[in-house]
This record gives sequence, C-alpha cells and structure tokens, in this order.
Amino acid sequence: MIDNQSINDLADKLSSVIPAGLKSLKSDIDDNIKAILESGLRQMNLVSREEFDVQTALLARTLEKLKELEKQLSELEKNS
Repeated sequence: MIDNQSINDLADKLSSVIPAGLKSLKSDIDDNIKAILESGLRQMNLVSREEFDVQTALLARTLEKLKELEKQLSELEKNS
C-alpha cells in the first residue's frame, strides 16, 4: 500500500492548486483530500512492493520447479 508520506505529498500537491480565496480553508481541505485518497486507495486492494517482490520470487521458484518436473517426466517417458 502507499505509505502516509506519499499520501501527504499528493494531498499537498492537490491543495497547492486551490485558489487563494480558499486558502483559509486549507487545513480542512487538506484533511478531506487525505481522507478521500486513503479511502480510494484502500478500495483498490493494492499490495506493497515487498509483497509483490515476495510473490514474484515465489512464482520464479515455482516455474523453475515445474521445468525440473517436466524434464523428469520427459526422461521417464523416454525410458518407458
């Protein structure tokens, strides 16, 4: 998931485009932007980079094992 610093940075960027007349409401707007971003990102079911890397490594090991098993099967079929 995206960390709080990333959400804060994005919220700051969005609030920086708020017209000058609404700057007095900046704190409330910042809080609302952060809440909306966090809610939206939670609904996306995102995974962390670490979790993605773990799953990628697991898939690579699984594919390697599959290749080994296919090779063994092929050798057994030749010997039969």
